[in-house]
Amino acid sequence: MAKENSGFSTIPETPVSEVKPPLCSRPSKASARLCRENEREKTEKKKRRQRYVEKGGKCNVQHGNVRETYRYLTDIFTTLVDLKWRFSLLVFTLAYAITWLFFGLIWWFIAYCRGDLDHLEDHTWTPCVNNLNGFVSAFLFSIETETTIGYGHRVITDKCPEGIILLLLQAILGSMVNAFMVGCMFVKISQPNKRAETLVFSSHAVVSLRDDRLCLMFRVGDLRSSHIVEASIRAKLIKSKQTQEGEFIPLNQTDINVGFETGDDRLFLVSPLIISHEINEHSPFWEVSKEQLAKDEFEIVVILEGMVEATGMTCQARSSYLMDEVLWGHRFMSVLSLEDGFYEVDYNSFHQTFEVPTPSCSAKELAEATARMDAHLYWSIPSRLDEKVEEGTEKEAGDKERNGSLANPESESKV
Repeated sequence: MAKENSGFSTIPETPVSEVKPPLCSRPSKASARLCRENEREKTEKKKRRQRYVEKGGKCNVQHGNVRETYRYLTDIFTTLVDLKWRFSLLVFTLAYAITWLFFGLIWWFIAYCRGDLDHLEDHTWTPCVNNLNGFVSAFLFSIETETTIGYGHRVITDKCPEGIILLLLQAILGSMVNAFMVGCMFVKISQPNKRAETLVFSSHAVVSLRDDRLCLMFRVGDLRSSHIVEASIRAKLIKSKQTQEGEFIPLNQTDINVGFETGDDRLFLVSPLIISHEINEHSPFWEVSKEQLAKDEFEIVVILEGMVEATGMTCQARSSYLMDEVLWGHRFMSVLSLEDGFYEVDYNSFHQTFEVPTPSCSAKELAEATARMDAHLYWSIPSRLDEKVEEGTEKEAGDKERNGSLANPESESKV
């Protein structure tokens, strides 16, 4: 068992991973029916709620009525790379099979036009291709020529100029087909899409106080020992809005600052990190309270980018959080512990959270209350100082009067 290091954080004995809805204890028949209806409505509402980006990173956007399909052919290389594997393998196989059949048919046609097929038994006849006696042999010769196998049984002769020209064309075209198809397969195989499978995001986001300020936080981690180089994190708020002119903007994207100005968005992702967004006057959650958070409809999309250390290719991992996946008044459990000579990460606690005291008001209301308290302290301190000054002056006046009464008998005795 890993020994928890008290220097990292204090963890309560009873962690809470998520907020559980209240249960109906010993309900009557009517209340039980109402509970079932409420649960059914909640379930249907969750089913109707559509994600913009899935938890695994897949974008739920499909393009329909695309009439300018020729644009896909102008970038045929990217189109072939983006195809599914079964279609890519089919295109790969057909590309070679069609070129072999095409040139095999031409070799057979040359032999047929020159009359080589009519002089198969004539040893004095010089054919265009030796030992080519039909379409099958012409097809095999086409394969040998394009793949440069060269078994030595079928060979072109120097008495066939049209065959020499065709041999040059097939060699050049075959090299182009090899470069194109092998390049497509190499790019498709080396794509870092699967690298994103080992980049994990916390199942929930949390809202709690950090340095007396409300912050929206989520956690990211890398399961591999090979690290992501130049890792950076971004976050977007996906929420429909209506402008002052009445224009409705569906799925409007608003940037969520996760440390761009301070450089905190550039990560050294060796161990799991908690990404924090300070809810200030520039934040889209500035006026959102705990009650409004439960009623609002939005989606937070987080994007982690970086280069794969092994290949140097750019990798991107995505995830999202709906409004019911943002826990107000929670904090993440610590996953880092100090062992003998190294730090250990416990991924069993990666998604776990626990409740902490957090005001349920919005960040704006919290800032106004703090400002009022600061103003009260600011005006109360000078008043107390004034009272102390007045007390000091009254004391000095009393001392002077006392000193004056004591000095009068001395003056009378001298006279």
